[in-house]
Amino acid sequence: MAQSETADTRSGYCAATGSFRSKRAAVPLPVDRDVDVVTFLASRRHSGVVALIDAATGRRTTFGELWRAVAGAATALASAPFSLRKGHVALILSPNSVHFPVAALAAMSLGAVVTTANPLNTAAEIAKQVADARPVLAFTTRELLPKLPRDHPLRVVLLESAAGDPLPADPRIAATIEEISATPPDPARRRGDRVTQDDQATLLYSSGTTGPSKGVVSTHRNLISMVQIVMTRFRLEESDSTETFLCTVPMFHVYGLVAFATGLLGCGATIVVLSKFELPEMLRCINAYGVTYLPLVPPILVAMVAHPKPLPLGQLRKVLSGGAPLSKELIEGFKEKYPQVEILQGYGLTESTAIGASTDSAEESRQYGTAGLLSPNTEAKIVDPETAEALPVNRTGELWIKGPYVMKGYFKNTEATKATVTPEGWLKTGDLCYIDEDGYLFVVDRLKELIKYKGYQVPPAELEALLLTHPEITDAAVIPFPDKEVGQFPMAYIVRKNGSNLSAHEVMEFVAKQVAPYKKVRKVAFVTDIPKNASGKILRKDLIKLATSKL
Repeated sequence: MAQSETADTRSGYCAATGSFRSKRAAVPLPVDRDVDVVTFLASRRHSGVVALIDAATGRRTTFGELWRAVAGAATALASAPFSLRKGHVALILSPNSVHFPVAALAAMSLGAVVTTANPLNTAAEIAKQVADARPVLAFTTRELLPKLPRDHPLRVVLLESAAGDPLPADPRIAATIEEISATPPDPARRRGDRVTQDDQATLLYSSGTTGPSKGVVSTHRNLISMVQIVMTRFRLEESDSTETFLCTVPMFHVYGLVAFATGLLGCGATIVVLSKFELPEMLRCINAYGVTYLPLVPPILVAMVAHPKPLPLGQLRKVLSGGAPLSKELIEGFKEKYPQVEILQGYGLTESTAIGASTDSAEESRQYGTAGLLSPNTEAKIVDPETAEALPVNRTGELWIKGPYVMKGYFKNTEATKATVTPEGWLKTGDLCYIDEDGYLFVVDRLKELIKYKGYQVPPAELEALLLTHPEITDAAVIPFPDKEVGQFPMAYIVRKNGSNLSAHEVMEFVAKQVAPYKKVRKVAFVTDIPKNASGKILRKDLIKLATSKL
């Protein structure tokens, strides 16, 4: 994106438009509209050899084997009994697996739309998603097969080896992923439905942390844009050496899908796939496979810092955190315990196909509390929620972003789409933010999560960051508690350190000494853990329900 002549070079702010321009160099996007994300990825040149490693077995998949498997699976899926076509929806219900990218890429190469589901979801939750998305095909495991609704016609491909135990006696099962991947690719298959950048690629359901879950429709262009941003961020194509990433974040989430099932496969990086996160297994993989990059979510980072002794991290050079902002105390604690490892952050939403801002160096990460600089090809506005006025540097308002990665819209929900994306293409994030004089984005809180105390607005994240500085608190969440006199007041859920006898009164006193009176925590409950979604964001609605159920 070219920098406007009227834009401030330090902050990126343009007074004429009321918007901020990314300070990062623009990344090129393919001009040919008849390019799908799979073709784009497979055509990238790099020096990488091993694409995927199964952490549990050590089995390696080369890039040549990967793309042959994708082409073979696509050929099989386009034929009977699947007959998968452009516009059909394919569901992936699976934990992380080396088969996950093959399934996703094969389906998308045919123009099918990939929807994913959290394996921890209940059968009822999955049935609701199936009823909305109407998939014709499901990729899953034998353990998760019972969660698929029987009243919806589905062909099933099991994401497992063809040489394993006998397949379950379920008429819906048509094949295993290894069976269809071994199909000889049909060169003529490309003559079928042409897949373009404007076609739908994914249908991911938002976490629903501020309301009912909605299907987010992203196009091949959205994914290609984010692939380019991922490759530019890590500068992997510029390096002669191959980097190794450990996949600890779920591929069913936009963060994992963009990084591990698409983006990194285009730049020669090796991905070690961890099917289930456990700290000892993570450490084993880091050392056994020479992991150099570790993308994760904040709860894992907290566990690493809280460990009594520094953990053995082998050749690890960079930790990449996303999903929720990191506090200054957590960053400093990590740097003190692991000085050889850089910690980088990112900000994004399902609706923005992941990364909208990031810190890409140790120097940028020293801007404590920031989500980073705007991603390449990005414009942003900070908008007053009351007046819709575009605000300048260091003023807090709702963040609006625009770029080629912004979703097409919400699935079968025109009203929600119009309320979230303006006719000019601005995505209203629902996050209260500000951008400072150096162009760094700071996330203050969710607009809808502000606590309204006597008309004052109290950001829960601010109080949570303060609570986490207490030496006897390992985790905290703050919610609005209803009150007839004041409207709402802050209530804190606290996880104490082992052996701590910290009292509710002591917690309230600790906060009261450091904040304005209207921000005081006025109710405290102690819990063993704070409920969070796959990206590490606090599930406040669950805590609000818990608190109000006792009224």
